[in-house]
Amino acid sequence: MRRLIKILTSRLIIVGILIIIQIYLIFIAVYRAAVYYSLLPLTSFFGVILALFVNTRNEDASYKISWSILILALPVFGGLLFLLCAGRKMPKQLAKGTTQASHRMADLLRQDPEVYDVLKQGHPEEAKVFDYCLNTSNFPVYQNTEYRYFRSGEEFWPVYLEELKKAEHFIFMEYFIIDEGKLWDSVLEVLKEKVAAGVKVKLIYDDFGCAATLPRNYARKLNAMGIETYRFNHLRPALIIQMNNRDHRKITVIDNQVAFTGGVNLADEYVNEIKRFGYWKDSAVMLRGEAVWSFTNMFLGLYSFLKNDDPAISYAQYQLPSEVKTAEGFCQPFSDTPTDGLDAGLSVHLNLINYAKKYIYIDTPYLVLNQDIRTALILAAQNGVDVRILVPHIPDKKYVFSMTKANYAVLLEAGIRIYEFTPGFNHAKNVVVDDTFALVGSINTDYRSYYLHLENGVLMYDRSIAEELRNDFLSSIEKSHCVTVEETKKVFVLTRIWRMILFLMAPLF
Repeated sequence: MRRLIKILTSRLIIVGILIIIQIYLIFIAVYRAAVYYSLLPLTSFFGVILALFVNTRNEDASYKISWSILILALPVFGGLLFLLCAGRKMPKQLAKGTTQASHRMADLLRQDPEVYDVLKQGHPEEAKVFDYCLNTSNFPVYQNTEYRYFRSGEEFWPVYLEELKKAEHFIFMEYFIIDEGKLWDSVLEVLKEKVAAGVKVKLIYDDFGCAATLPRNYARKLNAMGIETYRFNHLRPALIIQMNNRDHRKITVIDNQVAFTGGVNLADEYVNEIKRFGYWKDSAVMLRGEAVWSFTNMFLGLYSFLKNDDPAISYAQYQLPSEVKTAEGFCQPFSDTPTDGLDAGLSVHLNLINYAKKYIYIDTPYLVLNQDIRTALILAAQNGVDVRILVPHIPDKKYVFSMTKANYAVLLEAGIRIYEFTPGFNHAKNVVVDDTFALVGSINTDYRSYYLHLENGVLMYDRSIAEELRNDFLSSIEKSHCVTVEETKKVFVLTRIWRMILFLMAPLF
């Protein structure tokens, strides 16, 4: 009951209600004006013109189809909604600031030519998978980096605390969700100790992601403790495009020596201290070595925008040398932003699917696919690649789970195997291919991650960690339900219609 009251009185709910009221009032005003001036017969004409405009945009085909259907079916409401909030790009101030930060970051990231020559000459096919983020976003490929994979939040938590305690110079943290509880309390105690010892601690959290979990003035409270804290993209009860753009990344950097990323946010359900949707399955990876510098830059890029310092922040003070020396494997940390039009998360997923010769296993909480990913997965399965996807059995958002199920039939009929994680909710965002490539990060297989959010991941070409992800995946599907084509045919007709509607409208969510 206490948690329910907390949710109902949260900023997220209040802002949501205010936005719904705004949509209603604007729609009523426009509709009454159209009736008063006898313009209703013209709305269908304007709807056609607007639908034509939508289809000339350089956007995902599914996205254009969804908006066209809505506009043509409900010209006044659909057209108005499109004009108010259909843009995928950030507004000028936010776009300019984050783009400048990315450019500053790119100037500090340099590809070691010797590492790339070893990769290109010894592994030419694999080099092509790394080339995308190197050529488009200037994210280098590294060696001299060690990896440790965590199969759950429970494995991650104690190691994470121990590494935080080792910090001597700085700690950078960037998270979508932080919630007060055992996990965050244990982290906060370490951070306060480190601040007292002279360690620089900087924190960024997404204001939407934490709207239901943290008080509005929480950043002020942390700043008073000496933890330099910023809320990304302040949540406001306004129909503005930038409310769609969230910082979904999960990054911790310690002294430029160690970095953590993955699906784990800093809240108790991620480490199963509380049960919300059954057992919470998640994953994370720890990097130690030269590749951490890319994570340091990712954080500083966004931090420099939020801090709005003039003159620019000196990144060089944070480039502490690494002592890790190993030639095993290659890795490439990367980030994605809706400001550059590159859709890095989507492109990396596509490159991995197209690279697969034997198998590709995907962990995802949301299977809301655009046409490109759907076609690539089907083609891979039809080419004889073993394609398997693990999704939750107990969802955190029922309407999104219905969208996930709407994709089942077409994928299953192509030979793709889909498993629902029976113990609870699968929140991991992993891809593993042919015992060679492994991807761990914050990127979901859905439209929001591909087009609207700031995301990050680390692409690793290393047999040992790829085998760890493979074994974790195979262990998870042993506890999961394998969905069959027959099940999709037995679905109640009204449920099937509802899923068809969600399938068409998925790009709008």
